[in-house]
Amino acid sequence: MLQDSAPSLELTAPEWSAAERLIHVALEEDLGSSFDVTTNFLVPEKAQGTVQVVSRQHGVLSGAPIAARVFSMLDPNVEWESLLADGSKLAPGLVVARISGSMRSLLTGERTALNMLTMLSGVASRTREFVDRIAGTNASILDTRKTLPGIRALQKYAVRCGGGMNHRIGLFDAILVKDNHLAWFTDAGHALNEVVPHLRMQAPPGMTIEIEVDSLDQLNALLPTGPDIVLLDNMLPHDLQAAVAMRDEMNRDVQLEASGGI
Repeated sequence: MLQDSAPSLELTAPEWSAAERLIHVALEEDLGSSFDVTTNFLVPEKAQGTVQVVSRQHGVLSGAPIAARVFSMLDPNVEWESLLADGSKLAPGLVVARISGSMRSLLTGERTALNMLTMLSGVASRTREFVDRIAGTNASILDTRKTLPGIRALQKYAVRCGGGMNHRIGLFDAILVKDNHLAWFTDAGHALNEVVPHLRMQAPPGMTIEIEVDSLDQLNALLPTGPDIVLLDNMLPHDLQAAVAMRDEMNRDVQLEASGGI
């Protein structure tokens, strides 16, 4: 379901749960049932130190609390000091955080923490590029379900850090009728203008109903039936302009979304 307010940069409970699972898997991949043999054979057990996380390029920060959690799960005595909050702009040489504690723990957790930061900051930075391109308009940048298994929740958090907004989380929380759904529905003998009333009768009250169309004729048939959102798929700019004019004339309560070939 779409957000309708300013994106929150706080990790939600499900996002924290996803982070904990991901960190556990990542550390298990690195350590197996053993330990960091290089570090433990080279660095004395009582050695202490402080390291800095430093940005190498321009972008947007995302994942600092998750990187901090890597170290606290690995060693509760490690101290993470954040110098920048998620959503902050990055520049080469900018110090993101300082981490102090056992050198063994710092070296063992380094790659896992940096993997989280670089992946999520990459998503946030790319999102901000598109957000900046539409500055001054009434449009918003939204994410999709085209995510990697297990990290969807965190990638969607990173989109918010970049100034974007979240679409539905999965198949369970909003209705999005895609082209293949429509093909089956119409092949089964139903008219296009029957799909929204059919869904309204079955969906829980308040659940968003979105329909994907790839032509202005389909849009013309659907607008009077009152979907919450119509997704304009792979339309050329002049068709998008015509779609907005059609919506404004027929049903201004319907939101329009554009996807594909943008």
